[in-house]
Amino acid sequence: MSQPLKIDFVSDVSCPWCAVGLKSLEQAIARIGDGLQVDLHFQPFELNPQMAPEGEDIDEHLARKYGSTPAQLAQNREALRQRGAALGFAFNARNRIYNTFDAHRLLHWAQLEGAERERALKHALLQAYFSDGLDVSSHDTLAGVAASVGLDEARARQILASDEYADEVRTQENHFQAQGISAVPSVIINDRHLIQGGQPVELFERALRQLAGLPAA
Repeated sequence: MSQPLKIDFVSDVSCPWCAVGLKSLEQAIARIGDGLQVDLHFQPFELNPQMAPEGEDIDEHLARKYGSTPAQLAQNREALRQRGAALGFAFNARNRIYNTFDAHRLLHWAQLEGAERERALKHALLQAYFSDGLDVSSHDTLAGVAASVGLDEARARQILASDEYADEVRTQENHFQAQGISAVPSVIINDRHLIQGGQPVELFERALRQLAGLPAA
């Protein structure tokens, strides 16, 4: 058995290509099977750290930030919908984009509760926003999502009502920005190898096999 690959998945819960990238990465790991061990960590990145608490209309936000036209937005959404569907992830209609700092604080807490809890919360937050169109800055929403994956809802609410884990999240954000990470998803393997974007399953599988010293499929 080869040594586990350390994987840092740097992402935001309001980043659609992060949902695609995570699904692709996980399916690549599953394809390789028992020959590969991974140590997966989710790391925080905020696409919009200055986003107001009430969020912003998503079309207005994307037009202002990227200069996207309505036709381009529609084309991008359809491309995302198709990529998501192929991976088993549903991108449904959503009207607003939100501040995600508190979501990252909950993910940090979940990581302390165990890797599987963190992974479950990450998936649930992505689904809450992209599939269910929920406000992932709302403390009620976040506490409910945490409870849905077996985390203690009262503890989640206690964290959200305080500044707990704020310093830890900012420290991690600053660390990866200092490493040159300015776009997500960024998948960093063994602190050295970088794969960016919502890449296909096949690309992740080839890279993981090569880095783990496993034969090609």
